[in-house]
Amino acid sequence: MAFPITRMRRLRMNETTRNMMRETSVSLNNLIMPLFSCTGNNVKNPINSMPGQYQLSIDNMVTKCKELVDLGIKSIILFGIPDHKDETGDCAADEHAIIPETIRAIKSQVPEMYIIADVCNCEYTVHGHCGTLLNGDVDNDSTIETLAKQCVAFANAGVDMVAPSDMMDGRVARIRQGLDDNGFKNLPIMAYSAKYASGFYGPFRDAAESTPKFGDRRSYQMDPANSNEAMREIELDIQEGADIVMVKPALPYLDIVRRAKDTFNIPICAYNVSGEYAMVKAAAANGWIDEKRIVSEIFTSIRRAGADMIITYHAEEAAKWGIVK
Repeated sequence: MAFPITRMRRLRMNETTRNMMRETSVSLNNLIMPLFSCTGNNVKNPINSMPGQYQLSIDNMVTKCKELVDLGIKSIILFGIPDHKDETGDCAADEHAIIPETIRAIKSQVPEMYIIADVCNCEYTVHGHCGTLLNGDVDNDSTIETLAKQCVAFANAGVDMVAPSDMMDGRVARIRQGLDDNGFKNLPIMAYSAKYASGFYGPFRDAAESTPKFGDRRSYQMDPANSNEAMREIELDIQEGADIVMVKPALPYLDIVRRAKDTFNIPICAYNVSGEYAMVKAAAANGWIDEKRIVSEIFTSIRRAGADMIITYHAEEAAKWGIVK
């Protein structure tokens, strides 16, 4: 029935009814905190383009994980800043590389922390691209061999999940094979399935020291204009054994999140990336927005679009503010 019999505002008149009618909820269980691990002792390097975020040495990383668990955040995704790089990224697969060492340290002192390891080569190659170069471009098939080695090394160190972010063709299947052949059949893969060649990654590249020395990543990351292609990428990753698929970035691609959820009904992660975080921080620092309210809206929009989990640099602050419980 129409107005005046139907009045939609009746159920918005007080907090109790608003809470009762709320269709979308966000909890700390939905949030994953990204952390950057580096070599050294007592290192806490501020990331200037990401206020409040740091490169942390392993001792400080363990401390941070204890603080996060106390706040109710029990999932992190790790990125490594090594003390040396090579041409292929094979250095990341050494048992004493930065990520395996970090995983072992956290698991020994904060065993309840769920550790996801990002798997890519851009942080570990001297050229900053996501794999082995051949004739000036990333060679797909040799790169996925390196990625599989990394995943096995991380699994041996005790990681709970691996998350390949490289966008190479066939890497999920090769990683699944590598894990299964080494006794890790139950280790899940969260694939960056629809990772777009986005301008929102700039601050992250400062944080991870992974800016390409030449060119860009458009030959392997997706064209921002394409939606059907994203569905093909996601479907292929599912067929190859991905347990969770990811859309990255989150906010400009909420339509992709929704379409993926409706099409495949598989667990979906959305990455609320560094550029999105930096824009909120900059606007809040200038007094232009209410940061807490904006962050709450961002989280809600990502969940409403269909994401089951959100990787976000705002996770720790959201827990401290009490806007997510």
